[in-house]
Amino acid sequence: MDERSPDASVTSARVPRLSYFFPAHNEEANVEALVHEALETLPRLAGQFEVIVVDDGSRDATGEIAERLAAANPQVVRVVHHATNLGYGEALRSGLRASRFELVGFTDGDRQFRVLDLGRLVGRLLEPDRPDAVVGYRLKRADPPIRTLYARAYRLANLVFFRLTVRDVDCACKLFRREALEGVRVESGGAFFSAELLIKLRARGARIAEVGVPHHPRTAGSPSGARPAVVLRAVKDFWSLRLRLWAARASALRRGLPILSEDAG
Repeated sequence: MDERSPDASVTSARVPRLSYFFPAHNEEANVEALVHEALETLPRLAGQFEVIVVDDGSRDATGEIAERLAAANPQVVRVVHHATNLGYGEALRSGLRASRFELVGFTDGDRQFRVLDLGRLVGRLLEPDRPDAVVGYRLKRADPPIRTLYARAYRLANLVFFRLTVRDVDCACKLFRREALEGVRVESGGAFFSAELLIKLRARGARIAEVGVPHHPRTAGSPSGARPAVVLRAVKDFWSLRLRLWAARASALRRGLPILSEDAG
């Protein structure tokens, strides 16, 4: 595991092709601004890019706004809809499956991360040691205290029970090489998705690097990550994987649905 200084600056390097997506559940107040931010920013990071909005069963106008933006920018913006709210992990899975390019990055739909800060991850990915994934960590969390406490306990649990040394497992600013995701299967469809993905990538020998990124307060919409149902689902998925790894490691690592579509490319 490698980690870069919090002072790492946004890179001026560009990659040939980059897929960017974000999950959105009831984010009608954020989706348009985030798509426009991506369209303005991504040309600085990639020669060719795509923007994918994953509407995770929103009950507000998120889906309609996303479709309007896709219609206005048909060459670069696409929308994936879930008929019902399937959960954060399933939204990430849909975004990864919908991606087409060699590098795949995402942030959340709440605009607590800036698309430009993916440049920090791009710069790290291009360094000579060629990590397979770059995971952001929040330099200063702009979250309520209860979420910060959950995050600290969660990090400790992943360290103790999975030896996962990533300092901010659920930081929603990540970048992957598509080749590193091929053949990886993840069972969780909820909040444990990111941890399970990183655990299984590490088990395959993937090189995971870390870079500090700014974190901004949510200015619109409502968070859902600390809801009891979300936390309980994550706890269940956590222990399901841990027990299966103890019982039959090879089989446990093969469980779940594939991260990438078989016909993606």
